[in-house]
Amino acid sequence: MRTDEEHVTLREHHVPVPGGQLFVREWIPRHVIDGAAPLVLLHDSLGSVELWREFPVRLARTVRRRVIAYDRLGFGRSSSRREPPSLRFIEEEAELYFPAVRRALGFTNFSLFGHSVGGGMSIVIAATMPDVCERLVSESAQSFLEAHTLDGIRAAKRQFENPAYFAKLSRFHGDKAQWVLDAWTETWTSPAFADWSLDPYLTLVRCPTLVIHGDADEFGSVEFPRRIARGVQGVSQLEIIEGCGHVPHREQPDRILSLVTEFL
Repeated sequence: MRTDEEHVTLREHHVPVPGGQLFVREWIPRHVIDGAAPLVLLHDSLGSVELWREFPVRLARTVRRRVIAYDRLGFGRSSSRREPPSLRFIEEEAELYFPAVRRALGFTNFSLFGHSVGGGMSIVIAATMPDVCERLVSESAQSFLEAHTLDGIRAAKRQFENPAYFAKLSRFHGDKAQWVLDAWTETWTSPAFADWSLDPYLTLVRCPTLVIHGDADEFGSVEFPRRIARGVQGVSQLEIIEGCGHVPHREQPDRILSLVTEFL
């Protein structure tokens, strides 16, 4: 446990789950709003706790609540995996891994911020735990598969053939980097995954939902966020960020912090 100069306490945990352990980090501001549910971050297909960079600590200070992020199994500082993820890996995050983190850290109600596939996972979690999910922020989430998504993934796969790019991935995932890359590129481009969509879950989301998407997202058109905002049953707020790509919280952090703070 340590405290930074702005009085945000950091705590780190390892949570046992089927297949190994998850690395979890918490950012706890000195002045937490009484009764505020924690905000849990779910990372993208190549992401990790470290790749959120300074966003979680800024978020904790701004929203004045406990912020939690964890490395999914096979990523970052969590345990390695040998087998490729199943085609139900998004649902499995909601069924197996998120509940384990929730139990270990001892919270009941929560809000979610999911980026990219983490946004899809957040939607499934909110759909399957409607009584305890208070707020949902979906950022750059895919809601079905379109050609633009697959083109972006294939282009990224070619880019990572460059050793310099692959070395950047290894900085955050170590010897798990190839598994992480394959888990993304091979699963999403598999013919067996072609019919995947979030449609069965959207109508089960009852909490207020903030849907964020860049208009220049490399991995999905603005039909993704529009479909999410139309489909959820709770109040939805759609924000299309102009001149922004796939990572709004990194490209336009002040805008995203302002949106999330007002929404919460």
